Amino acid sequence: MESLTNNMSKQVHSLPALYREQYIDLEPKTRKLLSIPEIFSVQEILITGCGDSFAAGLATKHIFELLTGIPTRVVTAIELSRFYESSQLGTSPNNPLIFCISHSGNVARMEEATLRANKYGALTIGVTGNLDSKLGQAAQKVLHMEIPKLNDAPGVRGYGVTLMALLLMAIRMGEVRGRYTMDVAMSYREDIAIISDRLQENLLEIDKQMKELANEWQNFSTFDFIGSGFDYAAAWYGYAKILEATGDAAMHINTEEWLHLNFFARNNEGIGTILVSNESNPALSRTNEVIKYIKQLKRPFLLINDEIREGVNTLVVPKGDHEFTVILTQFVPIALLASYLSVLKKEEYGRNCEGPWSFSQQGHAVTTSQIIIK
Repeated sequence: MESLTNNMSKQVHSLPALYREQYIDLEPKTRKLLSIPEIFSVQEILITGCGDSFAAGLATKHIFELLTGIPTRVVTAIELSRFYESSQLGTSPNNPLIFCISHSGNVARMEEATLRANKYGALTIGVTGNLDSKLGQAAQKVLHMEIPKLNDAPGVRGYGVTLMALLLMAIRMGEVRGRYTMDVAMSYREDIAIISDRLQENLLEIDKQMKELANEWQNFSTFDFIGSGFDYAAAWYGYAKILEATGDAAMHINTEEWLHLNFFARNNEGIGTILVSNESNPALSRTNEVIKYIKQLKRPFLLINDEIREGVNTLVVPKGDHEFTVILTQFVPIALLASYLSVLKKEEYGRNCEGPWSFSQQGHAVTTSQIIIK
């Protein structure tokens, strides 16, 4: 098999070492970011972002609710900046607590959403890799992700570290609020810490499977990603990576809606379909029904799961002893697939921002938008 190595796959293979480094940096930061009175005063959490940052919110929403007991919503940046009811942005001190996520920190809509939330009394935390960015300056508090730069490619490293940062914040908040003991909190943190080793042990096999799948699917022009709960975030991420890496048509949908809509699509033999699941997912029975109908349609299919499934083309991703740590690995095979498809299809990332896409050079379309705060 020809070499398919590219910048995006290099980012994926850097994740085990990156996770080790970032855990050491982020674990103490997440302990100190919020005071104990601030944590106790929070009654609602919002998570907002664009692109991969929005997907990170989808991945951690249910985990925040599980670990902290605090109602949590994921809202798009434009919803928060232009449509969210202002009376809900300052209901009491430190409410809601809003995680405003942007690795670059210079997305205009994120700056706008953060400034508007500040205006009406919310407590904003910028989760960013750039302290000097617009978001870094606008947010009341900043969780700084110091991620070393490695090759330009659709987001992989920043997404993984954002997930880790949010998981560590959820663990800390639940610990302070007495949802579990300090020993249990440490077991959660240790689970995150060992993910790097488990991913390292499995990465070569994952890589091999995704190279083979990319070769089988290289002539497809449509891709369908399915999941429910926090598994849905990896499906959303997959749709984003296909668009960025290859420019092909891609869809994301939950398992219930797939059986209302996406199965109607024509040309089943040419739709690469990936379903992301884990064996503890409360919607597992619906997932199993979706698998049955995908088989009946004879779609090219891959199940990304935390256990092998007999009779199903399965790629197993590692996790810790607690099911929610699987979000740190579920997206890895999807990123590899997108990276290898881009090589086989001879596609430039983001169409290289050339020709009709030239307006997106240097992020112009998302960084220079007019700021309006009402």
